[in-house]
Amino acid sequence: MAFHQSITLMLVSEFDYHLPPEQIATRPAEPRDSSRMLVVERATGALHDCGFRDLPDWLHAGDLVVLNNTRVFRARLIGTRTGGTGRIEVLLTKRLTADSWTALVHPGRKIRTGERLLFGDALEAEVIGRGEFGERTLQFSFNGDFFAVIEKVGHIPLPPYMHRDDDSADSASYQTVYARCTGSAAAPTAGLHFTAATLARLQERGVETAEITLHVGLGTFQPIRTDVVEEHRMHSEHYEVSEAASAAITRAVDTGRRIVAVGTTCVRTLEDSLGRAGSNESALFIYPGFQFQRVGAILTNFHLPKSTLLMLVCAFGGKEEILNAYQHAVATGYRFFSYGDCMLVV
Repeated sequence: MAFHQSITLMLVSEFDYHLPPEQIATRPAEPRDSSRMLVVERATGALHDCGFRDLPDWLHAGDLVVLNNTRVFRARLIGTRTGGTGRIEVLLTKRLTADSWTALVHPGRKIRTGERLLFGDALEAEVIGRGEFGERTLQFSFNGDFFAVIEKVGHIPLPPYMHRDDDSADSASYQTVYARCTGSAAAPTAGLHFTAATLARLQERGVETAEITLHVGLGTFQPIRTDVVEEHRMHSEHYEVSEAASAAITRAVDTGRRIVAVGTTCVRTLEDSLGRAGSNESALFIYPGFQFQRVGAILTNFHLPKSTLLMLVCAFGGKEEILNAYQHAVATGYRFFSYGDCMLVV
């Protein structure tokens, strides 16, 4: 007689929480390092209400802090269909070739393969592929450098829950101070709190830093559309680990030093690459039950209910512990999401 062990699947609804709309940050803290920081101790479940400027005090000499140096570009395009009728909004999510991208198009149902979209006089696109939920593949026509054109006609891709258009201030505030490699459709938001002074204090404390690159796209912010967590499939995102970063990660592992990931994008890159140098695509979905091999602490913002990002943090800090921390953050007035406050899980 065969015995089959029953497997209990996790429901997406288990990662829900109530957030008053007024706690969704629509503007960044000024200055950027003045955000609040909730520290969660995994070993005890203890919570500490701190400020981001206290971060160096929670780190140890020899820790390796890993930063994502991707740079956000003006990935939101507003245009019209051929003939000048019908407003079209496009969010570029992943570069495929020199002139083709995957994108989210709204309203998606109306846009068919073969249609041409116009974005002012300098940029035009043909729809050459069609996916689910408004996803399209676009091939662009333009003169000169693509990103130079985008800088003129595009918009900062602020998340839709901010319910506002981007303005000149967002060009700086929705970008980390160490952003170098252009290619993200959203900011790696845990890094938005850092200043040059913060980085200098870490160095003074004997904390090492290393930079990786993951270009944020659909894998990070696409919502889950299944009821069961395990049925969700992540979109792949491109990442690169330099030889210098790989060497720093390897040294930290070999000497038993803690690796502190700044943001969920760094967590996924570290756990997918295991610190090996090179370029790759990650579709790694981290949820409770995942066994971490590189990351020893995470600095992260507060994430949307029922999101893959919240599930990743729950996998690291414990589901009940993290959801309890979120309840505390709501009750004590923390600001949430991309321009909001942050959490350090140690």
